[in-house]
Amino acid sequence: MNTNKTYKHTARACYLSFVSQAIVINLAPLLFVIFQDWFDVTLERIGLLIMVNFTVMLIVAALMVRLADRIGHRRLMVCAHVLCAVGLLALSFLPRAMAGAPYAGLVIATVLYALGGGLIEVLASPIADALPGERKAASMSLLHSFYCWGHVLVVLLTTGLLTLFGTERWYLLPIFWAIIPAYNAWCFLSVPLVPEMAESERMPLKTLMTNRLFLLAVLLMVCAGASEQAMSQWVSLFAEKGLHVTKVMGDLLGPCLFAVLMGFGRVMYGLFGDKIRLTLSLMLSAVLCVACYLVAALSAQPLIALIGCAVCGLSVSLMWPGMLSLSARTFAGGGTAMFSLLALGGSVGCAIGPWFSGVVSGASEMGLRAGMLAAVVFPVLLLIGVAWMGRKRGGRTTLGDAAPSPPV
Repeated sequence: MNTNKTYKHTARACYLSFVSQAIVINLAPLLFVIFQDWFDVTLERIGLLIMVNFTVMLIVAALMVRLADRIGHRRLMVCAHVLCAVGLLALSFLPRAMAGAPYAGLVIATVLYALGGGLIEVLASPIADALPGERKAASMSLLHSFYCWGHVLVVLLTTGLLTLFGTERWYLLPIFWAIIPAYNAWCFLSVPLVPEMAESERMPLKTLMTNRLFLLAVLLMVCAGASEQAMSQWVSLFAEKGLHVTKVMGDLLGPCLFAVLMGFGRVMYGLFGDKIRLTLSLMLSAVLCVACYLVAALSAQPLIALIGCAVCGLSVSLMWPGMLSLSARTFAGGGTAMFSLLALGGSVGCAIGPWFSGVVSGASEMGLRAGMLAAVVFPVLLLIGVAWMGRKRGGRTTLGDAAPSPPV
């Protein structure tokens, strides 16, 4: 390990991890229309591609519940970024090389970078949470905001490069984006990591799995992941095919503004989250999310529908990092297993949400509007779950009065 590096370098590497994750999750959706044109991929198969991505991440989260601490965080984080880079390179080459079965090439590439993205989701949060510091909730929210800024960067640069060089050279984009995870793999070879918790200090997995409040937190992660990704994964294609706006306008006012508002919400949560009652914030977020999906699905005005898509980013911004930071404070000694289980729940939601919307879209004459309308079920379930949790805890749960952060 390079002794000249400090925990600031570790934090930066964690931030860049979420930028890498944003690349592997959000680059392909910007190319869905191109995949349709080049490889004759149907909406249902595109939806299946999204589900493959998040299902692989789900499997990784499940495996890491027991394996992460045994294998070691450094090895896994280096491996995660290598897989992200290799998967992106495969996205560029395999569909074109496998002329007889280009969809199989897309699936293979998706599996590769999804393995890396899943490892990042499980490991980056506990690595960052273990770093010295007092404001754990703020740090966690700031960490996850880099996913949003990475999303913005992917949309802006990808849209700009496609406009500048044309869609016929789309295959150069995954090669370009592979540079970031490749560089961060090198960073994780040398940044200092806080020593991992001894097995005797960890909360037993059985204790976590039998705690009703923790199981509810996992369920809320399912709803949060579905609420976020059902919109995020489809908004680019929805804008171009469903609302009939240009690709540049659709990407800027859809996924780009979605990510900006989600990042803004997470930064604000990091600054002021200790003053906000978490259950109330989540309930208001769910209500706003329901409204956004309804506006996107039912508005006859394309601009208003796009605004609904974008504001949805703000509505989901508190859901994921809020549950992670609250769980880390509440379940002292939960360690990587706790983060893995929460990531598992989130990945389930991320897989189910876009897939469900795609199936409904393909079966309905309304197309993608029907998929957006059907996705309302996820924030509604989140609202019900958070309301129940608030009653169980007397409505007094805030990040400010939660238990002290554990020495994860």
